[in-house]
Amino acid sequence: MSDLLPHEKGFHVSWDQLHRDSRALAWRLDGHGPDDGAWRAVVAITRGGMAPAMIVSRELDIRTVDTISVRSYSHQDRSEAKILKAPDTDLMGDGTGILVVDDLVDSGKTLELVRSLYPNAHFATVYAKPQGRPMVDTFITEVSQDTWIFFPWDMALQYVEPYRGTD
Repeated sequence: MSDLLPHEKGFHVSWDQLHRDSRALAWRLDGHGPDDGAWRAVVAITRGGMAPAMIVSRELDIRTVDTISVRSYSHQDRSEAKILKAPDTDLMGDGTGILVVDDLVDSGKTLELVRSLYPNAHFATVYAKPQGRPMVDTFITEVSQDTWIFFPWDMALQYVEPYRGTD
């Protein structure tokens, strides 16, 4: 099995699974905000955090939603994390009461950059890899560092050859 390329050790996430896991994330966060258990706002890290943030904000009835755009990947190649668009400064402050949501923490570089700007925000991801776990406060599922997660927005339905044989 060591002959597999990094993208061949894949964890395929369907829309249904992402929805269930994002709802589980909301349930885990419910009542843990600093304002009598409530959160002031949800900030999605684009693009991957947008679907989970929408589900979390719906489940927790949080109407204030913003985004922070960070680029740290080009296809499957990791690069230096860079902020492309920041959320509303009046909303954010130091991050107190803000729930920052992303789909995955991998190396932790994206969350490290965002955390440096909003040190008191609560960082939540649906999936986490060991290297990035110190950067996230709450997550649902851990996968190994060498697993590539295939999210539903990256996939199309098509026939796949069986692992063994062709019968």
